[in-house]
Amino acid sequence: MLLPPDFYGQEVDVVARALLGVTLLVDGVGGPIVETEAYDAADPASHSFAGRTARNAAMFGAVGHAYVYRIYGLHHCLNIVCGTPGSAVLIRAIEPVHGLEVMHRRRGGRVTIKQLCAGPGRLCAALGVDQGLDGASLGAPPFHLLPTATDVAIVSGPRIGITRAAERPRRFGIAGSPWRSRPFSQGPDAVQHRSGK
Repeated sequence: MLLPPDFYGQEVDVVARALLGVTLLVDGVGGPIVETEAYDAADPASHSFAGRTARNAAMFGAVGHAYVYRIYGLHHCLNIVCGTPGSAVLIRAIEPVHGLEVMHRRRGGRVTIKQLCAGPGRLCAALGVDQGLDGASLGAPPFHLLPTATDVAIVSGPRIGITRAAERPRRFGIAGSPWRSRPFSQGPDAVQHRSGK
């Protein structure tokens, strides 16, 4: 059973937490989401803060679609459009479960399993996500997002790799997961939210 379309219409921070534990597959390759970040049009750190452009047009389009962009001219980042116009959730890390051989091959075959999908650029490389999927529906192939059957313990903290509004606790992760891209700065994991879909 896929995530229902109205799931993506919720407020972006709600979706960012609710996506944790959801299995993300691209052509059958992927695994459970373990780390996300939330952005919206009122957030100085967001691509949508200055308004709609050719680059960020997907953020102002239909919810439940992908916003894929390139950073440093090298790496792609996958975001899920949700909530109000200009809002999206960055998928920062997944637990690699399905299609490990394919992921290793796409990543060059010389990385550890913990490095496969720990970071937005790494996971896009492992899943074969590029700008050709910008604007694509998450409810249609090659994407499949499958809800988790259990509650997950969630922690939050500042986002990574930004200079504006960096202090806002809009990065979310599954507590204790070894698959996250970075630890959370407040020290040992402390349960802040519970979510299950």
